[in-house]
Amino acid sequence: MKTSAAAAQLQEPPAQPFGRPVSPASRRLRMAALGLALAAAAAVAFWATRDSTPAEGTAGHAHAAATTAGEAMPVTLAPREQARIGVTFAPVLRAPLERSVRTVAQVAYDETRVKTVAPLIEGWVDQLFVNFTGQAVRRGEPLFSIYSPMVVTAQQELLLARRLVDDLSAGTPEAARSARDLLESSRRRLEYWGVPRDEIQRVEATGEVRRTVTLRSPYGGVVVDKPVLAGQRIMAGDVAYKIADLSRVWLEGEVFERDLSAVRLGLPVTAEFTALPGVIREGRVTYVYPTVNPETRTARIRVELANPESALKPGMYATIRFAAPSDSVLSVPRSAVLATGERNFVFVRSADGRFVPHIVTLGAATDDRVEILAGLSPADTVVASGTFLVDAESNLGSLMGGMGDMPGMDVAPPAGPDPAPAAPAPDSAPHTGNPEE
Repeated sequence: MKTSAAAAQLQEPPAQPFGRPVSPASRRLRMAALGLALAAAAAVAFWATRDSTPAEGTAGHAHAAATTAGEAMPVTLAPREQARIGVTFAPVLRAPLERSVRTVAQVAYDETRVKTVAPLIEGWVDQLFVNFTGQAVRRGEPLFSIYSPMVVTAQQELLLARRLVDDLSAGTPEAARSARDLLESSRRRLEYWGVPRDEIQRVEATGEVRRTVTLRSPYGGVVVDKPVLAGQRIMAGDVAYKIADLSRVWLEGEVFERDLSAVRLGLPVTAEFTALPGVIREGRVTYVYPTVNPETRTARIRVELANPESALKPGMYATIRFAAPSDSVLSVPRSAVLATGERNFVFVRSADGRFVPHIVTLGAATDDRVEILAGLSPADTVVASGTFLVDAESNLGSLMGGMGDMPGMDVAPPAGPDPAPAAPAPDSAPHTGNPEE
């Protein structure tokens, strides 16, 4: 009886303090679920913390390496797909690459056409006839009247010489000639001082000394400076006006040091002005300044432009352009180049129809083409448009190829039908007859 009681006690499950008894099969199921949860957590932690560098075991997979390095993969597109995304092609050309150099310039006075008006006599300004800066003047137009004691004295001497000529007209020829020479000398002195000839003739005709004389402009143009004021005393040689002829102006621009080799005297230049939309003026480079600004690394150039209607005003901003020819170089359309920030590449159409990315080294660029220093040959044909979408297709292929090596991310479909689920392993534990097993 004791033996049978002990056997029954071994077959019965141990008593639980709360709830119903747990069978051995239930305990095994719970342990298996806990193990699966721990394994899943370990896998998540591994993939979250693993190094971005591919392991040595997968280094042979080209698609995985490309995905890790962020490089584009060759891609194949059917003609229908090419038409759908707008793919076009262009050959790699070897030809001179004429790039357009553009820079900002400013309208300035032609320094050879800026003149000063400085009276040769001293005195007091009586009245101004041109009395503000910016006023246009014509040659011979009155500028101001001036009272000058030295001019008054010269007028008196002129009248004396005039009377002496009249008095000695009936005398000896030598005396008459001396009187005429004295008269001419008095006239020339007034003319040399800037007194107009009509003023001198009026003094001789009337026989009256004029208190003031009017000085006229020897040039035509626009007053750009007027330091003289009415009532002011000026000395001989003091600047009264600065007058600029604006029928021709200068454009002074800054050219970067790298573009100086393309600048030469006589180079044709086109200019556009913000104040004159749609108006294009043409001129030529007339001077290249001999120094380079050490701060901006630019040099100044000068362009002369005709300005018959004075539409161009000093101080206006302009944009000047000129062509910078080069030797024969390899070039592709600018739209063919994709820049990642670290490298530049293009897609080359191979003989089998694939689009293969080629890393290229860029040189000079124009508005529509860019020079290729390395990475292509003249026999290549590149994708000229739709390049971004081709790159997107390539990156998608790289991404999917890289994910195929990950556990549970096999991209390729199974070769055959799904195999039947494996039968569960027989339970090695003794059957207790419990209905929960």
